[in-house]
Amino acid sequence: MDFLTGKTEKKTLGITDLLAGDYEGKEVSLRGAIHRIRDMGEVAFIILRKREGLVQTVYEEGAVALALKELCEEAAVEVCGTVVKEERAPHGFEIRLQEVKILSRPSEPMPIAINKWKMNTSLETKLDLRPLSLRNVRERAKFRIQEGIVRSFRDFLHENGFTEIHTPKIGARGAEGGANLFRLEYFHKHAVLAQSPQFYKQMMVGVFDRVFEAAPVFRAEKHNTKRHLNEYTSLDFEMGYIDSFQDVMEMETGFLQYMIKLLEQEYAGEREMLGVTLPKAEQIPQVRFDEAKELVAEKYNRKIRNPHDLEPEEEALIGQYFKEEMDADFVFVTHYPSKKRPFYAMDDPADESVTLSFDLLFHGLEITTGGQRIHDYQTLVNKLEARGMNDEGMEQYMMIFKHGMPPHGGLGIGLERLTMKLLGEENVRETTLFPRDLSRLEP
Repeated sequence: MDFLTGKTEKKTLGITDLLAGDYEGKEVSLRGAIHRIRDMGEVAFIILRKREGLVQTVYEEGAVALALKELCEEAAVEVCGTVVKEERAPHGFEIRLQEVKILSRPSEPMPIAINKWKMNTSLETKLDLRPLSLRNVRERAKFRIQEGIVRSFRDFLHENGFTEIHTPKIGARGAEGGANLFRLEYFHKHAVLAQSPQFYKQMMVGVFDRVFEAAPVFRAEKHNTKRHLNEYTSLDFEMGYIDSFQDVMEMETGFLQYMIKLLEQEYAGEREMLGVTLPKAEQIPQVRFDEAKELVAEKYNRKIRNPHDLEPEEEALIGQYFKEEMDADFVFVTHYPSKKRPFYAMDDPADESVTLSFDLLFHGLEITTGGQRIHDYQTLVNKLEARGMNDEGMEQYMMIFKHGMPPHGGLGIGLERLTMKLLGEENVRETTLFPRDLSRLEP
């Protein structure tokens, strides 16, 4: 009888293994996809694509039993050969081939040139052929950076005493109201897809004090812009026993600093490939909502048209203002008007027309919304009544406040938007694996 031990003997190596060990002059085996074949006559360079990057192998006529014409791009192969130092090759080495074994071969030619440094094709074509276009090393690097963002979020919050939770994505009603809900039939009952994990995050503050989640949320918004998606990944946290909403902003600042350090240390290859300059977050300025409007109106001679919300152009100008005046990449805009914030947002005791809430702008684009929440039951009831709302469908949510809740607050970060601004992209679909918008349900 055989037993599994959880330990697998390595028969083939990866790029990380080769860089970490002393393999020069030694025979090794590795597996990968043929990314490109450069036939130079008696010698051919066969570039393999692996998860860590590209490996240059050298095919010499007569040294390998398999004929070069038997090989094609995107075939999966296992190769055996000798490691030779070569500064011009990726990672500073190449493999002189002695054996090539074909593991699988494509049945059709590639419809797009994914082995080019930059694919000269439209975004729509890239999205239509997304499983293939993502094989391009630069396209793939975007999502390695995105992995680093989520990894930073999880690691930083774990280090700061947060518990990761997983909340339902099907519910009886939305957490934020409004009409932007995807409605569905749920065993002869009406249900919606979650706009936000907000109610559940607050419930769990009463259990674990500090919680976080990285998960999809759904918004049935019918606009087709470069900054909106109908399904996106939200990085959410909620923290209890806060002194003020400043604690929430400080926690996000700490996360951003942690993220930048990790991307600097462990994602240098991807950053270099994409030409990414990391932002500064040592100190992030904060400005009140009304003051921000006045600053940009004065400096850029722009009339204030909507006193209750920020227009996209205003967000961009606020980002421009703080970059020009303070060389700041991020800025917290605080004290948003109460009428534009959800009912659970805590009003400022000094001025109940505004809330103890904020948005974080990154190079002029809102990537975070957060703030302090109402934790007193009667205050919450009063605010619902003042808005002409009732707690129908929210009984479970309201129950937690009847039984005591600590002062708390939290936020939600749009992962794809954050990635887009980090990479300097213009369209959020560039940094979304498989976008969902007004016209796209596939792939």
